[in-house]
Amino acid sequence: MLRAFSLGFVLLVLWGLLSGLMEPFLMALAVASVLVVVLISRRMDVIDHEGHPIQLGWRSIFYWPWLFWEILKSNLLIARVILGQPMPILPAVIKVKGSQKSELGHVIYGNSITLTPGTVTIGLERGELTVHALTKGTADDLKSGGMDRRVTAMMGDEKKYAAGAGGGEP
Repeated sequence: MLRAFSLGFVLLVLWGLLSGLMEPFLMALAVASVLVVVLISRRMDVIDHEGHPIQLGWRSIFYWPWLFWEILKSNLLIARVILGQPMPILPAVIKVKGSQKSELGHVIYGNSITLTPGTVTIGLERGELTVHALTKGTADDLKSGGMDRRVTAMMGDEKKYAAGAGGGEP
């Protein structure tokens, strides 16, 4: 039930931020539409620890700014690579092991890699990610394990959320 209320709150805040309209009639329509979405989501049983991961809570507040900074640094690096003559591109497909315990952790790690310019996660199997890296530097950064440690720290104690542990609300 906590996840349903949390989802409703997040949807209402998002609606308010995106629309910027605070007229009473429009707010009533927003509340009604959010209620319908939450009820349908509950009926479909998609409000779980993966679909709405409120268990990440405050730890994600520290992860997202770090990830945005990494994306910015990678954008500048890749722009320099593209504009440089000759282009120092040395593409490679590498495999990195994710230390996260749950599928959600592995997916967040893979998506974080893909969001960072110069790298794309092209496969994920049993916690091992196959990544295409544009340069040797981007491949070396991944192999160093910094992003893996950050994602694992954000996930916290995921033992109760690991695959096969029963799922449900914590």
